[in-house]
Amino acid sequence: MQKRYKIDPKDIRPIATGLGLCVVTDLIAVEGQTIGYMYRDEPEDDEDSGWRFFTGGEDDRYIDNPKNFSLLDVNVIANYDAAIVPLLGSPVGAAFDRGDDGVFYDVSE
Repeated sequence: MQKRYKIDPKDIRPIATGLGLCVVTDLIAVEGQTIGYMYRDEPEDDEDSGWRFFTGGEDDRYIDNPKNFSLLDVNVIANYDAAIVPLLGSPVGAAFDRGDDGVFYDVSE
């Protein structure tokens, strides 16, 4: 069964192009929930940006199921939440948690 993403592909605008692919939970991409946590991992290949996006509410059971994730262009996710755009230039190892005030805070170790 093919996934139905919350934002129709024809509605995607060029906000953060040329950054490559990212991994995002379907709670965000399919259900349209808000990004609550994002981090940049070492890219797995030349197309991978290293960015990983979560709501912050996923439990271990959800995360352990690869069917709950999508591999999408970073630009697509920027269309879901433009607040991530200023953070996308952050280096590998960067991590950000969204506070109750809606602002992303650096939680990198």
